[in-house]
Amino acid sequence: MASTSSGGTVDLPGLFADLVRCETRLYNALNDRLRERHGIVTSQFEALRYLRDHPGSRVADLAAEFAIGIGATSKAIDRLEKQGWAARQPNPADRRSSLLALTDNGTQLVEAAERTFTAEVARLIGGTLDNSSATAAAQALSKLRSVLERNQIGTPTG
Repeated sequence: MASTSSGGTVDLPGLFADLVRCETRLYNALNDRLRERHGIVTSQFEALRYLRDHPGSRVADLAAEFAIGIGATSKAIDRLEKQGWAARQPNPADRRSSLLALTDNGTQLVEAAERTFTAEVARLIGGTLDNSSATAAAQALSKLRSVLERNQIGTPTG
């Protein structure tokens, strides 16, 4: 686990390991709970929530938000469509792309799953970190994410 030396220097490789392991464990725990209660996994929930909060998005918009490739994103949308949770609609401004929308079933699913997701995140994170620690972590991760996104670091090439 990451630690600081007596001089206050942060063990950055340890910090990286902690970030990755925490993300993996949180994601897996959320997958388990969402699958158990709603029959979906975290990536599906995140896509549905994004579509709910960003009506008229394109596949490219989701790919950019989640830093994944266009092909993988398109396949994920195919699976949501197959389940009847999302639909592609013609894009009047660009016939080469489609606009994405939630179906009524998709809207109902994401609303129900969001309650589960929020409760589980509160239990896993809020039950471990006090408000001051959670606030500091949120601010630090938001700043790091902002710099990585602004500089297009880690953006998929395909």
